[in-house]
Amino acid sequence: MSTESERGTGTIGPEVTLAEEVPMVRQERWEELRRLWQQDRVPVAELARRFELDRKTVRRCLRDPAWRPYQRPAPTETLLTTHAEYLRARAPKVRYSAQILFQELRQQGYRGSYDTVKRFVRPLRAAQRLAQGTVTRFETPPGGQSQIDWGTATVHFRQQPRVLHVFVLTLGFSRRGFYQVCPTERLPQFLDAHERAFEHFGGHTREHLYDRPRTVCQGTEAGRIIWNPTFRAFAEYWGFEPRLCRPYRAQTKGKVESGVKYFKGNFLPGREFVDDVHLHEQLGEWMATIADVRIHGTTHERPIDRFAQEQPVLLPTASQPSFRLEAPLARIVAGDYLVSVDTNRYSVPFTLIGQPVEVQRRNGTLRIVHRGALVAEHPEVHGKHQLRILPEHGPGASARTARQRHSTSPGARAAASPPAVEIRDLAVYDALLGDTDVAAPLANAAPEAAGTPDLTRAAVPA
Repeated sequence: MSTESERGTGTIGPEVTLAEEVPMVRQERWEELRRLWQQDRVPVAELARRFELDRKTVRRCLRDPAWRPYQRPAPTETLLTTHAEYLRARAPKVRYSAQILFQELRQQGYRGSYDTVKRFVRPLRAAQRLAQGTVTRFETPPGGQSQIDWGTATVHFRQQPRVLHVFVLTLGFSRRGFYQVCPTERLPQFLDAHERAFEHFGGHTREHLYDRPRTVCQGTEAGRIIWNPTFRAFAEYWGFEPRLCRPYRAQTKGKVESGVKYFKGNFLPGREFVDDVHLHEQLGEWMATIADVRIHGTTHERPIDRFAQEQPVLLPTASQPSFRLEAPLARIVAGDYLVSVDTNRYSVPFTLIGQPVEVQRRNGTLRIVHRGALVAEHPEVHGKHQLRILPEHGPGASARTARQRHSTSPGARAAASPPAVEIRDLAVYDALLGDTDVAAPLANAAPEAAGTPDLTRAAVPA
């Protein structure tokens, strides 16, 4: 019997207790004690000797009907006990600074150590940080609120990568988003992107939530928001109420922040674009075929399906004309020497490909300016997806003919039908023979004779 008992106790191992705790019996040892006493009738003294426990501890284990885990005894009073309420109330006001609290307690007669104050403040500070990191999700009803923000991304074109700005408007209920890539974040692009979003959704929500860019507000004064006057007029014109996030709390508009990340992580990777027109075509297709029909991670529904509940309660905008600004619109000249305005495209001199220009709208006329100089002027085209191209803007034969016509003196210009191939003016050859007068232009030269000009032709007398 004793052999079996010794073998059984040898498999459990010595008792382990922390230095600051009173001796305790772990559950497996407690069960072994009771088994030996109940089944083998091992006396208390023998059990105490085998397990190296006090007899009182053994009797307690045999007396308890169930094993109880160790519980730390309630802390006794310390020097901080009388100051506990003061510390809990004061700590948030001094940003949980144990040093400041220790200084103030010393003035109140505290004679304890600084380390004791630090140990008291540490869990209070940890609880405060945890509360700061907690975000309460704010859901809005259909048609209640939209969130708007900008993002910056490097977009790859065939010529070279460019840093562009993406405007994102996310409907709060359905999570359906609108994305518009712009060259800058200036006010004209900002308001134009709003109107494109209104057109895309067929209306807008009653509230719009923004960060605090200069295009929306210009700060606060005596607790009152100083709105950008043009933006405020725009909001009143369309009938929505602008709201601002709390400062330095970007997570307040987490829905649109997620939209910006989704654009950068899902649309841009692996794509290369020919020009701005190609970029916007691909973006529109991506919104319709991917972004709108994905299963959203928060709602677990497709945004386009939830939009069916939200669209009927949006404020309609179809019958209202556009809010036009007279401020210039910034554009980048595409590879086909065209700039896009309201889906219509207008030509500029081809030498400006890749250069920034400004488009000014005045009384139905578009004036395109580069570095302060007027480079093109077009009547504004009505409708959508129209082209307005002037021949002299291109690099082809028509442009060379125009340059030649301007380089010839007015007195020597004569009406002539266009030759079948490009032929130099005979004045060049007369000048080579020593005649400084301008010769008459060649008229109706035969194509087969174009390659053998007559250098002995007499010059026109002065």
